[in-house]
Amino acid sequence: MTDFDAIDALLAEAKQEVPLPPAEERRALREELNVSRSQLAKVLDVSASTVGGWESGREPSGQVREKYAYFLEGARTKLAAADPVDGVADTEEEADLDDGDVLSEPRPCVLCGRPARHQVEGFPQHLDSADCASGEPARPAPPAPEEAPSRPAAPTARAVKVVPVGRRVQPADTPDPIASAVAAALDQHSGDVEAATAALVKRAIPDAMALLDDSRKGGRYDVVAHPWLPDILRKQTARGADQIWEARPKWTRAELPPGEHEVTALDVNGAYLSALKTHLPIGQLEHSTGGDHDRRRAGVHLITPPDWDHDAYLPNPLGSRDEPGPLWVTEPSLRLLLRLSGPKYGLCDPPEIHESWTSGATENLLEKFRIALKDARDRAIAEDDEVTLEYVKAMYSKFVSTMGESNYNRELYRADWMHLIRSQAFVNLWWKAHRAYDEGLTVVRAMGTDELHVAGDWRAVFAEGRGVTEVKVKDVYTIGTGPSTGSE
Repeated sequence: MTDFDAIDALLAEAKQEVPLPPAEERRALREELNVSRSQLAKVLDVSASTVGGWESGREPSGQVREKYAYFLEGARTKLAAADPVDGVADTEEEADLDDGDVLSEPRPCVLCGRPARHQVEGFPQHLDSADCASGEPARPAPPAPEEAPSRPAAPTARAVKVVPVGRRVQPADTPDPIASAVAAALDQHSGDVEAATAALVKRAIPDAMALLDDSRKGGRYDVVAHPWLPDILRKQTARGADQIWEARPKWTRAELPPGEHEVTALDVNGAYLSALKTHLPIGQLEHSTGGDHDRRRAGVHLITPPDWDHDAYLPNPLGSRDEPGPLWVTEPSLRLLLRLSGPKYGLCDPPEIHESWTSGATENLLEKFRIALKDARDRAIAEDDEVTLEYVKAMYSKFVSTMGESNYNRELYRADWMHLIRSQAFVNLWWKAHRAYDEGLTVVRAMGTDELHVAGDWRAVFAEGRGVTEVKVKDVYTIGTGPSTGSE
């Protein structure tokens, strides 16, 4: 075979990837057909988060790309046949609406079906839960403007019981994925607790992602699994770190009052699980400059931190940092500094904000996910079920630790979320240290996410137990023998 024959054979075998429309059009096509990410993911045999990644710019490959292209082309054809004039979006104005923008005319709310005048993350919905019939008896639809033609009234929704977010009443036959997984593992390993636990811990990441997808069904916001991220959130070297400072505490009181002190090392339960409730950016981060802080948004911020003059008895809210000058901090750290600089505490000056990368945010983005894990953890403790307890712990700890640049979790790439959740755990520990000090205890040490050492009657301040809101004793030791010492 000549070189030219080899080239001809290569060209004959080569396959060009099926072209796909731009990312924003992929999402628009799906939404205009009222197809959920979960529905599309099921027929393509992928996860809903993977579909979210494709709609944020990630490119599928192989046979699944051909199937996805087939769906998109079919959706485009069907929509064009139904509305040959306008195409996918009603108007360019509607296609470009951002979170919370006012619609030019009311459209059915994705939660309750009644007319809504705002759109969030591409979904028409009521911004005020009091106006939405998804969680309470329907009220009459708001009257249309006088100049607008009258429209038929929306059907009245059935009255339903109002329950807090994250605790929606489930039908009796709704399977519990955590309990089902534990039962299946024990059955597969013939009741061998150690083998079943090892198997469950090994699959904790994909199971956590499946639980996240399930908890997002009917949620107000779509999770953008693979958004574009600025360079400050990317590792500088293969084994290095990015530029975000998480404010991990590593503090020991330098000097104690004279005398001998009995110190109790307390362990804070479920630190990462509690930290899942934090202000998380919903969409892609956007850059801004200036010193103002918008509490409706969240992200990372370049600040010059204030001086901290209380290190003798309270840890620095930004942890132990050797280098002076500006640094990139997370939303929880910034909110902590702003609160401490306010009139209620007055412990420091306000930080100086230079620039920020933020997006519209909510504190409840992972709330149903967190509640499902917390409830399973509580049941496991009550029933002395160590298999479920270790499984749940692995799910939430690995979920947090692998959502950055990790080879173990390909479904979710949110390095910003990882930093914010971990920082929230550190902030929660700082507030426990402050509470201990405020209640008259001597704070001796604060370390990581869950270690707090105090001297004094700590049981009058903290509840003891294994619950998420409780603490347990790790160690008790004596410190200090001279008139003034910081040595153990």
